[in-house]
Amino acid sequence: MRPMSYMDDSDGSLVARHARGDSEAFELLYRRYEMRTWRFLERNVGNRASADELLQEVWFDVSNDAPRFEPNTRFAAWLFAIAYKRLIDSTEMNSDPGAAPAAARDQVNALTRAIGQLPRDHREALLLQMEGELSVEEIASITNSSQETIKTRLRLARTKLRELLNE
Repeated sequence: MRPMSYMDDSDGSLVARHARGDSEAFELLYRRYEMRTWRFLERNVGNRASADELLQEVWFDVSNDAPRFEPNTRFAAWLFAIAYKRLIDSTEMNSDPGAAPAAARDQVNALTRAIGQLPRDHREALLLQMEGELSVEEIASITNSSQETIKTRLRLARTKLRELLNE
């Protein structure tokens, strides 16, 4: 087994290596994206335990689906599409989405609560863009929405966040 000496390798090449059995490539991908993925899930479901569980499911799917990863696809878009589908499939969407992590700073708490108060489709679009660093086009594809719909959701989400944070 090779030492983890390919920190600068692209995400796509790491997925390909993992698909061929290189577990270190998977570990590196996981380290690169774990916290962004977890924050996306936690901010949508509103609690750490559910986010932890969903995170495991997402990365299990990533590992299993690695052989089907299309090299011309951006890894972050593929990963967050998996996370989004897991999120939609979970029953946790009916839990309290506004619950903020208890140990976070006040400012982060306020933002988390404000994000939790957004309508689900606005919150999802915003977090896909924030945490997944996805384009409007990628978000539209993942959510089966038009680009104009996503632009509107993002604009409305930002406007509502400003209102909530200024209260």
